Amino acid sequence: MIENLGFESFTFRKLGKEIGSNESSIYRYFDSKHALLVYLFNWYWSWIEYRMYIATLNLNPEEKLRRAIEMLTQVIEEDSAFSFVNEVLLHRIIIAESSKAYLHKDIDEENEKGFYKTYKRVVKRVSEMVTEVNPEYKYPNMLVSSVIEGAHNQRYFAEHLPSVTDSIDGEDAILNFYLDMVFNLISKKN
Repeated sequence: MIENLGFESFTFRKLGKEIGSNESSIYRYFDSKHALLVYLFNWYWSWIEYRMYIATLNLNPEEKLRRAIEMLTQVIEEDSAFSFVNEVLLHRIIIAESSKAYLHKDIDEENEKGFYKTYKRVVKRVSEMVTEVNPEYKYPNMLVSSVIEGAHNQRYFAEHLPSVTDSIDGEDAILNFYLDMVFNLISKKN
């Protein structure tokens, strides 16, 4: 429903009607639709963290970083190992709505409570990969968070505002752009 209606139009009343329950039963689990969005945000980043851990085992530092960037920028396809969740739909929600999970006035309080711990762990893990490739690179956290947010924006633009992004037939231009950007930046002398 969030993906179909958009976060602003989604309500617990509509969700209750859809699942044949009353609105108050949903409030037992989530005190607001923002709390539900943060839950989905953390679920997504936990799934990415798990997949990234498995996919980068036993790789050399450059290949490990390359694989991590692929995972952060790629179009998500259905994974039969995760039949309990529609990861394609979850990815679409994250691309369109995730900034609403943290771009708000209560971010500091929620951060203190650990709401964004999983996302921060993913950034830290990939930042450590950057540092493994180039220990002298000064901005690994900014680089990784920029890759994540930028790739999400570019995926959104590709679908809704294609004139503000680039598309090359037969190529994942978004992935290739971020691979080029990261490896060019970290290979430069500081």
